[in-house]
Amino acid sequence: MSSRFERYALLLTLPAGIMVLALYALPILQVLSLSLTEGKGAWANYSQLFTSRAVAKVVGTTLNVSLLTTAITLVVAYVIAFGMIHMTARSRRIALLMVSIPFWISVLVRAFAWITILRSQGVLNGALMGLGVISQPLELVYNRLGVTIGMVHYMVPFAVLLLYANLTDIDRRIVQAARSLGARPLTVFLKVWLPLSAPGLGVAALFVLVFSLGFLVTPALLGGGKTLMIAEYISVQISTTRRWDLATALSTALLIVVGLLIALALRSPTMRAAFGGGRR
Repeated sequence: MSSRFERYALLLTLPAGIMVLALYALPILQVLSLSLTEGKGAWANYSQLFTSRAVAKVVGTTLNVSLLTTAITLVVAYVIAFGMIHMTARSRRIALLMVSIPFWISVLVRAFAWITILRSQGVLNGALMGLGVISQPLELVYNRLGVTIGMVHYMVPFAVLLLYANLTDIDRRIVQAARSLGARPLTVFLKVWLPLSAPGLGVAALFVLVFSLGFLVTPALLGGGKTLMIAEYISVQISTTRRWDLATALSTALLIVVGLLIALALRSPTMRAAFGGGRR
């Protein structure tokens, strides 16, 4: 009976498997094939990634913005998630609703909203100048700062939900035991909460970093062409300069880097446990 059920279950997954292959695997293989055959061939295509100053600058900008976004997002999301688990049930439901609302709003709408807030004649600069805090508008958008703000805003809800799920699984009896032994609140946080929430922080950091490496719309709008990241650079090579050789090679390299990051993260027993792949 069990083997028969497993066969039926396998048949039920076949349509989804075929769809994944058609929509994801085949295009990725096509990109890989183009990176090996377009232009002057594989060696010339991939050697550009190490010899081109433009590529080096774009990669450096992407790493800088992605790492900064990840660090800020983790701090903000941890504070929110930590506060949520200490709320009453009613307040927690409202907080979860507030965290979920950004998922219903298009990334384009969010980017344009930040432009309205941060531009020279925007809401924030207007308020600060009206209060006499500043005499000249601050440059808050169309630069790296604007891109980072937009990316952090986009990634915080994801990180909050990941960290909230992790923090709710922490046994409160351990915290109570630490308090009963005379540990101060800061000591309890540093010695109990942070170590026990390390798997959640690791998963959230990996998730945010991987997403940040491939951001396109937010950097394109909030960067104003002054903060060029990998995804936008690839888009320019395909749609404007028609350099498919460089675009596909860079796309493949980005895919490999993301795969390596995930593989290295899963070598950690803590991360494997967080992903549900620990030893049994």
